[in-house]
Amino acid sequence: MPPASTYRLQIRRAFDLDAAAEVTEYLRDLGAGWAYLSPLLQATTGSDHGYDVVDPSRVDPARGGREGLDRFVAAARAAGLGILVDIVPNHMGVADPAQNPWWWDVLLRGRGSRYAEAFDIDWEYGDGRVRVPILGRELDDVIEAGELTADPAPGPQTPFGHVRYFDHVLPLAEGTAPERATTDAASLRGILERQHWQPMFWRREASELNYRRFFAVTTLAGVRVEVPWVFDETHAEILRWVRDGLADGLRVDHPDGLLDPGGYLQRLAEATDGAYVLIEKILEHSGTDHPEALPAWWETDGTTGYDAMAEIDRVLIDPAGEDALDRLDARLRADSGLELPVPYADVIHGTKRMIADTIQVSEIRRLVRCLPETIEGADDALAELLACFPVYRSYLPAGRENLDAAAAEASVRRPELADAIARLVAVLADPALEVSQRFQQTTGPVMAKGVEDTAFYRQTRLGTLTEVGGDPGVFSLSVDGLHRAFAGRQAGWPHSMTSLSTHDTKRGEDVRARLSVLAELPERWSEALTRLRGIASTGHGPFDSLLWQAIIGAWPATPERLHAYAEKAAREAAEATGWWDPDAAFEERMHDLVDAAFGRGTALVNDFVREIRPYGWSNSLSAKLLQLAGPGVPDVYQGSELWETSLVDPDNRRPVDFAARQALLAEIDAGFPLGDLPPVDKTGAAKLLVTSRALRLRRDRPGLFTRYTPMTVVGEASAHAVAYDRGGAVAVATRLPVGLDRRGGWGDTALLRHAGASIDVLTGRRFEGTVVPLAELLSRYPVALLATEEDS
Repeated sequence: MPPASTYRLQIRRAFDLDAAAEVTEYLRDLGAGWAYLSPLLQATTGSDHGYDVVDPSRVDPARGGREGLDRFVAAARAAGLGILVDIVPNHMGVADPAQNPWWWDVLLRGRGSRYAEAFDIDWEYGDGRVRVPILGRELDDVIEAGELTADPAPGPQTPFGHVRYFDHVLPLAEGTAPERATTDAASLRGILERQHWQPMFWRREASELNYRRFFAVTTLAGVRVEVPWVFDETHAEILRWVRDGLADGLRVDHPDGLLDPGGYLQRLAEATDGAYVLIEKILEHSGTDHPEALPAWWETDGTTGYDAMAEIDRVLIDPAGEDALDRLDARLRADSGLELPVPYADVIHGTKRMIADTIQVSEIRRLVRCLPETIEGADDALAELLACFPVYRSYLPAGRENLDAAAAEASVRRPELADAIARLVAVLADPALEVSQRFQQTTGPVMAKGVEDTAFYRQTRLGTLTEVGGDPGVFSLSVDGLHRAFAGRQAGWPHSMTSLSTHDTKRGEDVRARLSVLAELPERWSEALTRLRGIASTGHGPFDSLLWQAIIGAWPATPERLHAYAEKAAREAAEATGWWDPDAAFEERMHDLVDAAFGRGTALVNDFVREIRPYGWSNSLSAKLLQLAGPGVPDVYQGSELWETSLVDPDNRRPVDFAARQALLAEIDAGFPLGDLPPVDKTGAAKLLVTSRALRLRRDRPGLFTRYTPMTVVGEASAHAVAYDRGGAVAVATRLPVGLDRRGGWGDTALLRHAGASIDVLTGRRFEGTVVPLAELLSRYPVALLATEEDS
């Protein structure tokens, strides 16, 4: 049976499975249905996220090992919790080759290794060798500088000796070791030519690498799970968890990277006897009237919830603020001598094309090598098709319309390539061809790196909009639009996850909720930003806006957190600085701006945050209730039952004080419903109240959550409410709180409901009438959750 809800825990050395076992009773008390664990298989030493698996055959000892998992499962079962585990079939970690037995064997034995088939390596292009981009300069320069050493001394993993380059160690092939350790240039060149690997200057990886990787991360090598024995061996431990009752469901990371996602999910379903499975899948245009649909034939219960996130965020944004924020953005660009705003479609075309022309060149060159015939200009035309592709990927023969749409747009943008594009489409449309299969695996990385990791840091008019799974070109969503989206989820994917914060979100849910207030106060924000920029500026207006929004949204925050965010955001934007060639002068101004927030700008930041914070709290509680009571399986990201003001990773993986949350929940439970209700304040107690009561109601009375019906709100302020009935549980949430405040409150606005008694589980108050005034219902909190009285 699918979970009523989940609670995500980030398992790592500092919070291992035994630490997770200690919070299972708290998760039960909170109301969570299942514990949702980050990847558990052995990962690269020191990895906090676990997505760089090096050994799929065992639970990571640093995360508690097999025994730790057994202890966690025992504690979870005692608390009545199910268990969902994140798995990573697309790639493996190869940052330290010696830690990955499969990759190490490939480096040692080359194509003769039994694991050579497991990795997606273009052996012919590499002249029979794997290219390893670890060098800080060209190979000849490294050799001449004496930075490479070949040593014949055998070791447990290096039976024939090794080559060392600073901290990097690579195995020598049999019969290739020198008589004694050497740095001699001529000897080294001869030795290196006989290896199954080829060391390479890291700056050449983007264009000359010869193995598939995750996005542009060279230390994550693509795995061919479509090969039966590779699936079997990479999933043996995972399937043991399901078979032995250690896991009830699986969350599949990045299935779009696989050769055949649908085929993989079919095999996984067969191997797990139909266990609950979710997939990390970003559906484009979520929060619009025409969202991308999840493939209906896939063996999955749904996505990890970014689509719901986009919907909920946008229904709480005032559409009336769009023009003013656009004008502010245009002024910031003009003041900085930048190009004036262009349509969002052109923004992402430009950033995706940049990615295709830089860090995805090696992937495009591999596509060219796979073509059945020579096509002049194929590399340029392929890059343009990738830049124009409208969704993450197609699953041919399904999705042919996306390829055609990309071809049509690419031919308009680059008419001189029209002939090459037409010839390419003829082969890319044939799913039996290798080039077609690889093209489908390449559209996703170009989309992810070009949009989420670049354009989102350039499109800065309102930070709420630039969240994973959202379309920044879509400013807001009407209440009717939210109802359509929620009804569609209930009808089509009732067990799909819904999320507000994850380990991948660019901003925590309550940062976004606070920033959404700016759409109701665009002139006030423009005034405040002008004053803030007068205190400190990078000289790049749009980036100033992004950074001051991050400061305002996450405040109070530490300088360390904001400095780290500023560096990542600026380098990802790749406008004024970048990862490969940072601009020292710009970054100095950037860090000066952050410092100013804790110095000469502190008073202004405090004043503005104090002004908008109550409205942000209102948005936060509304978003939380809409998610927790809405269709799907709501996930609570670790710690987000209190105010979640994290920024992009790794900030959103900071330690969580579970003891404080458990104590606060006990205080709330002890005082409720006797009138000692938590206020909406900086403690976040009100959010903990909303979270616990909604989760408990879903878990304890599932019969109240069996359908979705929009409810009618009437009266002068009806546009400020969202209400729906889940089959006995009625959720009511406030939207656009600034406007509501300005109009003097709810006035005669009322909820029309079915006859019979209901209890607001947040306050304990009883309502019987069919007309419930919102001034009464929402007098304590901006949200209410009504449940029909239980039969005595």
